[in-house]
Amino acid sequence: MSRALFRALRFMRSYRFTAAAAVFAVLVASAADLVFPQILRAVIDRGIGESDMPLIWRGAASLVGISAFGGLASFLQGYLSAKASHGAAFDMRNTIFDKLQRLSFSYHDRASTGQLITRVTSDVDLVREFVGGGLVQAISAVLLLAGAAVLLLAMNVTLALVSFTVIPATILVLLLFVRRLGPMFRGFQARLGALNSVLQENIAGVRVVRAFAQEETETARYRDADAALLEQGLSVRRTVANAFPLLFSVGTIGVGLVTVVGAGQVLAGTLTVGELVAFTAYLFLLLQPLFIIGFGAQSIARASASAERLFEVFDAPVEVAESPEATDLGEPEGRIELRDVHLRYPGDTQETLAGVNISAESDTVIAVVGATGSGKTSLVNLIPRFYDVTDGAVLIDGHDVRDLTLSSLRSRIGVVMQDSVLFSGSVRDNIAYGRPEAAEDEVEAAARAAQAHDFITRLPRGYDTRVGERGVKLSGGQRQRIAIARALLIDPRILIMDDSTSSVDAETEAALRANLATLMEGRTTFVVAQRLSTVRRADLIVVLDEGRVTATGAHDELLATSCVYADIAASQLAGGEQLDIPEICSAEGGEE
Repeated sequence: MSRALFRALRFMRSYRFTAAAAVFAVLVASAADLVFPQILRAVIDRGIGESDMPLIWRGAASLVGISAFGGLASFLQGYLSAKASHGAAFDMRNTIFDKLQRLSFSYHDRASTGQLITRVTSDVDLVREFVGGGLVQAISAVLLLAGAAVLLLAMNVTLALVSFTVIPATILVLLLFVRRLGPMFRGFQARLGALNSVLQENIAGVRVVRAFAQEETETARYRDADAALLEQGLSVRRTVANAFPLLFSVGTIGVGLVTVVGAGQVLAGTLTVGELVAFTAYLFLLLQPLFIIGFGAQSIARASASAERLFEVFDAPVEVAESPEATDLGEPEGRIELRDVHLRYPGDTQETLAGVNISAESDTVIAVVGATGSGKTSLVNLIPRFYDVTDGAVLIDGHDVRDLTLSSLRSRIGVVMQDSVLFSGSVRDNIAYGRPEAAEDEVEAAARAAQAHDFITRLPRGYDTRVGERGVKLSGGQRQRIAIARALLIDPRILIMDDSTSSVDAETEAALRANLATLMEGRTTFVVAQRLSTVRRADLIVVLDEGRVTATGAHDELLATSCVYADIAASQLAGGEQLDIPEICSAEGGEE
């Protein structure tokens, strides 16, 4: 049994009394199994041998009673162990989900969604099966093995030693069996996760698949992943199929040896027929636990592989961790400073941000512009501490964000992300996500500010309309406006808008800008945008190029001094509008 599987047993602590009752039921069932052959011996030797019918009737009644009692104990054992194991699985699922909520953005950047889903569902269930069934069966097997061995020795030492000769060979087969199965089951779960990843990606992107007529390609991709899972499953089954005949063969050899030696003792008059029958029954009780362990070995191997995968998540470091001495931000003024900030994502060899210095006063609008991949989103993601800087510091009102509690920091920052993720509830639920207790008029006011109220009222059930998974029933622009309303409803002192108007039409954007200009009053706002119309009225525009700040200033100033900004502006000019490009930019590769 792996160390991870032992660690998984800690989830049984809350259900230890139920588990203890299940073990007690196992003891009762095992005792019934061990008493059965003794009654059978008395019936054969004294009842049949001495033609004692009353004894035979009493023996038969006792056998029925013992069987019923043992059956009841087995039922209770199954029920109680299932109750404890399902409780443990409940706690495991909650614990791993809670850990996934707390793991840093960088972990989710690297992790496969399909693999994580497999861990929360299939892997948890396989560990539960071992905790609820395999473990109790193993305890039962050990008790039967010990009890049968003691009784065999007490009845006939010679026959007992003969029967024990098969135990080393049986244990050797089991060890080889389990050693081979462990890696196989880890591979099986990994391939199952890969299959789930393909499935999740295909379902989430079904519209793209249909739009590009790639149904055949995706079917082939799924079939390949499924074929790999099938092959791994067949490898496991082949190993199991080879092991169990060998186990039964070893057990049969033991029964044959005992029968030959025992028959000789019966003929010599040193052993009765009843004792031989009882001894043979105990021999089967000795072999039965070994077979149970053999059958359970695959459960142990599979559960061990799943437990290791679970603890990969449980043990994953929280890269953005809250300091034990972290303090509450309180009500911030909104002064933000990025001081010589460097950022390199885990596993990357190059820095995404290098030596960034920005100072933003409260109640100002800071626009961040630059080419795709220049680091704009990475920069604003540092303010709510979605990632930690590699070097330097991000300060709010002079406080390093690493010294603040995450809840106080993020609850005072409204974020509208590039990808407007909505949940499958109603429109109202999505707007009120950050403030579930918000009143109806507050939700509506936020929607009006985000230019969302009009289209919401035209939906079939207005604010009660369910938006579907990830907001699939809404257009991109509608999702963005709901995301903006969601951010505005928490009335943040600091507002981050990451390309949040890219999917809305020009008319809606103009109305949105007019409202947001008012709503931005009293807030420090960072705006990441590609559209010149969105950033030109900002108090400070920061130009990024390959992770470095190449220029800062107002719109007119940057048009005259920054080639990067001038190129962005020139690419968006309409009609005959002219733009004076800085003279230095006319030289090849020139820059200020």
